[in-house]
Amino acid sequence: MIRTRTRSPEDTRNLAASLAEQAQSGDLLLLVGDLGAGKTTFAQGFAAALGISEPVTSPTFTLAREYHGRLLLHHLDVFRLDQISEVLDLGLPELLDSGGVILIEWGDAIRQALPNDYLEIALTFIEGHPSPPDERIVVLTPVGPRWQARADQLAAATEQWLEGPPC
Repeated sequence: MIRTRTRSPEDTRNLAASLAEQAQSGDLLLLVGDLGAGKTTFAQGFAAALGISEPVTSPTFTLAREYHGRLLLHHLDVFRLDQISEVLDLGLPELLDSGGVILIEWGDAIRQALPNDYLEIALTFIEGHPSPPDERIVVLTPVGPRWQARADQLAAATEQWLEGPPC
């Protein structure tokens, strides 16, 4: 587990961009956090670092969007899914085989339907004085062999935001 802290939306985008530089074809990332915690802001920074110039918005009502950059980016939002069976309708296995990167907002809601090899990115507001209003804790949890093997690389990529040593 890698615990980081961002102090503004731009800082969150920069952290995401740093992680996107490490992205590889076939990567699966789950964005977790309360409404307004910064999941879409993170996705915007990640996409920009992949060379995607078009606006990135939350695909809440469309469920999935595809963007072309250095890597193909599949951006999903599963907030509105009522049943886990609806995940199959998204064609997730096909997306994983597409040679791109999959970024899923509210990914924890469908965790049991996903392969056990992903990077969970949990964004949490820091409330109360003296924290700035846009300050967040961003915890990266590598799950599975693909991500465990890259844990040191992830820690190095996020070094300027680290909130203590990686666990």
